[in-house]
Formats: sequence, C-alpha cells, structure tokens
Amino acid sequence: MKPWLVGLRERLGRQANTWIVMAISLIVGLVVPLLNAVVPESSPLHVPDFFVTVVGKLTCYAIVAVAMDLVWGYAGILSLCHGLFFALGGYAMGMYLMRSIGKEGMYASDLPDFMVFLDWKELPWYWRGFEHFGFAVAMALLVPGVVAYVFGFFAFRSRIGGVYFSIVTQALTFAAMLLFFRNATGFGGNNGLTDFKRILGYPLREPSTRAVLCAATGAGLALTYAICRAVVGSRAGRVLTAMRDVEAKVRFSGYDPVRYKLFAWTLSAVLCGFAGALYVPQVGIVNPSEMQPSSSVEIAIWVAVGGRGTLAGAAIGALLVNGLKSWLTAAFPAAWLYVLGTLFVVVTLAMPGGVMQLLSLGPRAWGALGRLRGSGVKVDASVVGVPSIPPPVAIVDDKAGGPSASGATGS
Repeated sequence: MKPWLVGLRERLGRQANTWIVMAISLIVGLVVPLLNAVVPESSPLHVPDFFVTVVGKLTCYAIVAVAMDLVWGYAGILSLCHGLFFALGGYAMGMYLMRSIGKEGMYASDLPDFMVFLDWKELPWYWRGFEHFGFAVAMALLVPGVVAYVFGFFAFRSRIGGVYFSIVTQALTFAAMLLFFRNATGFGGNNGLTDFKRILGYPLREPSTRAVLCAATGAGLALTYAICRAVVGSRAGRVLTAMRDVEAKVRFSGYDPVRYKLFAWTLSAVLCGFAGALYVPQVGIVNPSEMQPSSSVEIAIWVAVGGRGTLAGAAIGALLVNGLKSWLTAAFPAAWLYVLGTLFVVVTLAMPGGVMQLLSLGPRAWGALGRLRGSGVKVDASVVGVPSIPPPVAIVDDKAGGPSASGATGS
C-alpha cells in the first residue's frame, strides 16, 4: 500500500476513535442526566436514579482504562498498580467528604466516626486541609502523581522492564493495600471511608446531585481522552511508540527513555487519581479492596478487550467488561471469574486487536478470522490491515534535520 494511503487510513482511524469517545462522553455527560432530570418517571425514556449512578461508575472505569492504555498501548509498560493510583485519588476525595459531615455523624463529633470509635483524640496532621474541596482535588491529583514519579524514577533508571516491572508494581499495590487495612494508619481500616452526606453543600442522595456528578464524569472522560490523544500525537508520543518497539535503538539515537517513560507513567497515574476522585462521591464508599492486585489486573483486561493502543478501545472495553460484570454478578455470581478468564484468553488468541479490531474490519471480520483459523494460519492483529497497537514510527531529529534511527525505522 502506498505511504499516502497508509497515512490517510491512520488519520481516519484516529478521527473515528475521537468520534467514538466524544459520543460516549455526550451520552454520559448530557443525555443520561437529562433523561433522568427532565423526563417524567412515567415516560419509558426516563432513566432511573440507580442507572445514573451505574453509568457514572462505569465511566470512571473508562477513564482509568484510557490512562492505562497510554502507558501500556503506546509505551509498552504493563502496570499492575493502576488500581492503587485510582484508590489514592478516591481516598483524597473521601477524606474531604468525611470532613464535610461535621457533627452530623453518629457520635456528633468533629472527628470522623471511625476515629471516635477507635478512641482517637485529635485529627491526624495529614487530614488537615481536607475540609476544603480545592485542597482535596489537588491532593487527588498530586498524591498519585508523586507516588508514581518516585517509584518510576528508581524503576526506570534501574532499567526494570517487562514482566519484572509488572511484578514489582503488583508488589507495590499489595503493600499499600496492607498498609491501608491497618486501623492505625488512620483511613478507616478495612471498612474504609463511607456514610458521606454532601459535596460542596449539596446532598449526595439527591437525584440532581447524582446527575451533575454523572455529567462531570462524562466531561472528565472527554478531557482525559483529549489529553492522551494530544500526548500520543506529539513528538513525545512518537518517541514512546519507538521505545515500545526497540528501546535500545532509541537510546543509541540520543533520546533518554527514562524521561519519556516517567512523563507518561506519572501522567497516567494523575489521570487515575482524577477518576478515583469522581468515583467515590457516586458510589459512596472507598476502602482498601480497591487496591487489591486483582483490580489492577482487571484494568489490563479492559484495555486488552477493547484494543491496545487505540484509547477509544480502552474506554469501550472498560464499559463492556464492567457492564457485563454488573449483570453477571447479580444473575450468576459464581460465574463471573470464569467468564472474565475465558474472555481474556479468547481475546488474546483469536482477537488481538480487541473490539476495535472488529469494529474496524466490519462485516468482513468474522469471515476473515474464520477462514484463517480454519486453515491453521496464525491470525495477526493486522489481519486486514488494522494494527492492534500503534504502528512503528520514525523519529525526526530536529538537530540533524532528518529521521534518526529508532526501533521504528530499523536502521
């Protein structure tokens, strides 16, 4: 295929991905809240209150998946601790919501109820400032970012990669989970933070408040996608993609992989914290179970099911998998883990490009896959010209005025 046709196809693909995410954001941020708040309950178009909460929760997961795709799909970094960053953002917002309760708690104390129950006499120093919404939002973004930056600085400088990096990140989130389970840590122990009353003075149980939170989550998904799309479309994004392919050649070309990896890794953690801050007011609780390693593994499955290196596919995968989970755990609770495992195996072996691969191929997908599988030919993600991850790219060296060697050029 001619180069200009390849470039045209890639541009059309990016535009299609953008339209998909914008459509999801519009539905979540505008259509669902309006159908809940404006349409009468007697109308078949009315969206019930519980569904608004479910949609908001699933969209928060979609934000996390897009953030995960930034580092896994484009930088080749498989993280198993994104659940930790999500939970840290949630805890920061939960601390604000707990402080907002004031003396309306069970013990009518300025301290959170769990602190009174544990016989705490004063508020710990790290809780101070969380009575302010702006401070809580800043901490929801800053704390995951700082943790990711410090961890990534030492990990990437030590050139830890591949499965070893995944194992270390899994150990990190497991250690954090054990720390937050302790009552002495001051975050509610295994019960976590719950029984929230209001946010910015508005009762959380009011349908109008939930509708606004759902709308904010839809806008948050659009913002997250726009940020990640800007990054992967920039020169830094091309360097990340080249490092994913052959990091050694990028390093020999004069680029420092640590800086680029650290930037993408930290940004991804901040976006996860942002999702956690949106998540907690809608579900009404945050506890250490959000940090368990299996939660981070599920995030990777969302991205794989939707399609690595597409951003839009990650959001679709999160919505599909968690929507299926919400239904199955109610209808067939014991079957969910088997379904999840089977889904991941099927996607890995038969559909490496995920849902986005099928959407791109259209009606030809099933016939092409069936014919190739039947003939014993190994099906690649680009079976009909649709890659599962971004294709290799050339890096332009501004100083030399031409393309430099990278994993993409194979020079």
